[in-house]
Amino acid sequence: MLLFWKYFVLSFSALLPLINPLGSALIFFGLVGSAPIPIYHSLARRIAINTVLFLVTIDLVGAAMLRFFGISLPIVEVSGGLVIAAIAWSLLNQETNEPSPEKMQAAAQVPIGDLAHDLRQKVFYPFTFPITAGPGCIVVMLTLAAHTPQRPIRDNLLAHAGLLVAILALCLSVYFCYAHSHRIARHISPTTAHGILRIIAFILLCIGVQIAWNGLVPLLESVLHPAAKIH
Repeated sequence: MLLFWKYFVLSFSALLPLINPLGSALIFFGLVGSAPIPIYHSLARRIAINTVLFLVTIDLVGAAMLRFFGISLPIVEVSGGLVIAAIAWSLLNQETNEPSPEKMQAAAQVPIGDLAHDLRQKVFYPFTFPITAGPGCIVVMLTLAAHTPQRPIRDNLLAHAGLLVAILALCLSVYFCYAHSHRIARHISPTTAHGILRIIAFILLCIGVQIAWNGLVPLLESVLHPAAKIH
């Protein structure tokens, strides 16, 4: 069970600042506007379910995609770790609690005049992707999926179970924040939300560096060991 909790904490910590339920909920509220409360709840439920399916699909097919393109695990760990660290660094230096630029750009492209009659048609795009789960989540999920142990099968199942529970917990928070986004917009302090986000971003930075180091060690060993054998 230790492996389960390890991957639960790792996945939850890595995905939380990227999904950013509070910040994304404020965008969602701005797009939905004065729609009736039942519409908020219905949209929030569909978005949360879509986000679960989206992230789980990446988790399931991510390893197969890497094998298809011939990308080794250490390369994925180094690349993914650097990307995660870069995202965390940008969050640490972010002056406000605004979500990522791609989320803001997607929100700006939604026609305001059409919101009253076609909100449900936008459940996946742009509400689920990229406003809730953007490209950064894809990178993180590919890295986490590739980082899970392949043998024994029990460890693999425990690691993926931890990933799944983390996804479910995050999407539950997405549902809660989106369904009550009209209340959150009135009550939450932006400085409080930003302070919490900075703490999580620092943890994410450490996670990214650790993942990159885990991939860099075998790459360095593959270079240094032949030289050592010569001597």
